[in-house]
Amino acid sequence: MMLHATRFRFTPWKNWQIRWFIRRYGVDLSVVADPAPASYPHFNAFFTRALTPGARPLEGGRGTVVAPADGTIAAVGSMRGRNVVHAKNHTYGLRALFGGDEHAAAEFRNGRFVTIYLAPRDYHRVHMPITGRLRSMVYVPGELFSVNPATVDAIEGLFARNERVVSFFDTDIGPLAVTMVGAVFVGCIELAWCGVVTPPRRREALVEHYEDRKIVLEQGCELGRFNMGSTVITMLANPTVEWSPGLKQDASVETGRRIGEVRPAIAEHA
Repeated sequence: MMLHATRFRFTPWKNWQIRWFIRRYGVDLSVVADPAPASYPHFNAFFTRALTPGARPLEGGRGTVVAPADGTIAAVGSMRGRNVVHAKNHTYGLRALFGGDEHAAAEFRNGRFVTIYLAPRDYHRVHMPITGRLRSMVYVPGELFSVNPATVDAIEGLFARNERVVSFFDTDIGPLAVTMVGAVFVGCIELAWCGVVTPPRRREALVEHYEDRKIVLEQGCELGRFNMGSTVITMLANPTVEWSPGLKQDASVETGRRIGEVRPAIAEHA
């Protein structure tokens, strides 16, 4: 029902929705490509709005990792074996997060991760943290718990319990996994190469392989988008990735900003 309500095209209704949302959440219209509510066919079109060219300059380059989304750092660090430690020592396993994929869980063992929470006011398109060739996509059915910080702290392993879509890539610095986690009111996640993945919500996991299609997404290009807000988890199998010193819990980040890089000696031979 909520998904349909965000796509009503009745002009007075959708204009009111957009204006209310801007006021309620303090949306920064100075970086929005088209800030006029009347320009959008429905609320969801505004929610997934584009930004003005140059609003998020890319601070990338060889051996670097950039932020895939605007938001707040919920957690950042290194995996402990096949487990990810979140706030208050809550943990969730990679195998569970990846929908039971034992090979992927082993591949990312002791790797690096950063979790970004997207608040309602944030820009809700997700971009590539590093150039990668698409290997596969996994849809994992689950709950739609809220992903605000209080709820994440209260529910053990929430990210491995919510509905989610995991995209796996091969990159110059090793395997990359980008997980888009659904949340309350988030009944729609879409990806750049295949469109809407959910809805409809499925009862069983869905795996799509792309090795033969040679799909390469450049660093900074759009990977997907949330139709309502949620969380993005970026994971790198390479244990030599070093996160930037200022990348700490509760810090704000913007799409395209450099957040990490491999050690120079590794980067030179990547």
